[in-house]
Amino acid sequence: MKDRPRVQDFDWPLLGIVGVICLIGVLEIYSSTHSSGMAGMQWKQLMWIGIGIVGMFLISRIDYHTLLDQAPVLYLVGIAGLLVVLVVGYSRLGARRWISLGGQTLQVSELMKLIIIIVLARYLAEVHTERLTLRDLAKVAALTLVPVALILKQPDLGTAMVLVPVAVAGAFFAGIEWKHAAVGLVLIALLVPLAWNMRSHLKPYQQQRIETFLHPEEDQRGAGYQILQSQIAVGSGGFWGKGFGKGSQNQLGFVPVRYSDFILAALAEEQGFIGVCVVLLLYLGLILRLVDNAQKAKDRAGMYVVMGVTAIVGFHVLVNASMVIGYVPVTGIPLPLMSYGGSATAFVFLALGLVMNVRMRRFVN
Repeated sequence: MKDRPRVQDFDWPLLGIVGVICLIGVLEIYSSTHSSGMAGMQWKQLMWIGIGIVGMFLISRIDYHTLLDQAPVLYLVGIAGLLVVLVVGYSRLGARRWISLGGQTLQVSELMKLIIIIVLARYLAEVHTERLTLRDLAKVAALTLVPVALILKQPDLGTAMVLVPVAVAGAFFAGIEWKHAAVGLVLIALLVPLAWNMRSHLKPYQQQRIETFLHPEEDQRGAGYQILQSQIAVGSGGFWGKGFGKGSQNQLGFVPVRYSDFILAALAEEQGFIGVCVVLLLYLGLILRLVDNAQKAKDRAGMYVVMGVTAIVGFHVLVNASMVIGYVPVTGIPLPLMSYGGSATAFVFLALGLVMNVRMRRFVN
């Protein structure tokens, strides 16, 4: 038996997949911005990737059981951070989501993703029954809904939604009873009409996003512009694409936030259906490697940690890919490792650090 984890125990194939995805993202960020006033953004993205890699190695060195032991403290710190954002946070485009630190902005909700993974993993690992009781499910829901409510107040619907799959995946693997799952689905179905009738309580731009998703063609130059331009870019790329740096929708700036939320639309125009398939296959490979690491975890807590990371990464990819072709409303959920963004990129690498942490200790006493 091994006495301590070694770097050789890292999942190097997984890191190889991550490296290729990051490279494609940096190249597409360069293609999308080099001829505009945002030229040079690829260097900032490379900086955040470097910071993320360092963070990944650092967090992999801390035994995840130590992190699980500190779950209550981490949860309180995360909630306190979200409250601070609401009071003195940095505001941009009508949303208060960031804290300014030394000239940089930190999105606390991204940290909360990591914290909720650790908190739910500890709680579910301590459940000693084969099936979750209603009381267990209520605790899981309460632990998740408190940060969800605070993030919705910022408002940040996309990030708030991302926390839910962690709870759902955890409950599924912990052994939720089918009758409880069925009741939950019925409640959600009943709440949808209620939520629609209460849409007047949403921010104006959130209402607009929902209505635009349903009928984008009714306001082609206004609220429907993002979805329609994204669909045009995806369709115009055809099978093989127009070539790197040659996408008219991308290069002329018609695709909105083409370096971030809609980077997949920019890629589709320049690399075509083939390019998108390659990227989606890379993400599939990443998710399969994560699931493999979950299966090899030495204990239930480690499995829950890795599956929490898998749920978030998978949810990001599914929602972002659906968003660029108009299948879901625009939510601001980025494409992991490809979309430009410091906090989001750092989160993914820290989450991968947790995965490596679990993997490296699968043989340790």
